[in-house]
Amino acid sequence: MTSSNDRMVRRSPGDRTLVIMAKAPRPGAVKTRLAQHLPAEIVSSLYRCFLQDTLSLARSLADVEVAIMCPAADVAELASLAGEAVTVVAQQGEGLAAGLTSVFAHFAAPGHRHVIALDSDSPHLPLSVLESAFAALAGCEVVVGPTHDGGYYLVGATTIHPGLFSGDSMGRSNALEELLARTEHLGLSVATLERFYDVDVAADLLRLDAELQLFPRRAPRTAAWLSQSKELLARLRPGAATP
Repeated sequence: MTSSNDRMVRRSPGDRTLVIMAKAPRPGAVKTRLAQHLPAEIVSSLYRCFLQDTLSLARSLADVEVAIMCPAADVAELASLAGEAVTVVAQQGEGLAAGLTSVFAHFAAPGHRHVIALDSDSPHLPLSVLESAFAALAGCEVVVGPTHDGGYYLVGATTIHPGLFSGDSMGRSNALEELLARTEHLGLSVATLERFYDVDVAADLLRLDAELQLFPRRAPRTAAWLSQSKELLARLRPGAATP
């Protein structure tokens, strides 16, 4: 039996689960730093493209269960967006730290689950990075993918480690540093992946636009959105006049 906050479907074969950390694409609720420069309705439509491309990326992995972890109020909307092949689960508590804790409490079972939590802000991430993350868990207890701004775009483990995530540093420039400090305190072995960027601020979006002009297949919905939004992107460039 399922509840309105927890919709479960048949799992994919194997022992690998990829969980996307997401919110419903509502104006004012997503990518708030971008919304300082662009209308909130525009930003929410962009975030919808991010999420759809991230789901497509996740589904391209073989023998992986794909899931979404989200605030309870967003379950129904994200379940409709994601489709029947994706498990959508309401997190326990508020904020990203609570969401990550919920991922491993819900999906990881000691000894037979490899669980990766992935942000929804990196639709351009190469498939090989996700494969490397799962492979790393065969030989370590935690895997982390760092971002250029001091955070991380993914984190994985084979079981829940109480105290691994803290709300104090989430969203700050030292989030990765504090996560690694906690893994050391807990005595956990860690593998670090290639460093990438996620899309949080205007410069990130301009960088993504340049990348997807060359490689649109990496995130086709986002690439199409960006190609149709050149006037909006021009507002983000250094020295652009405020409309």
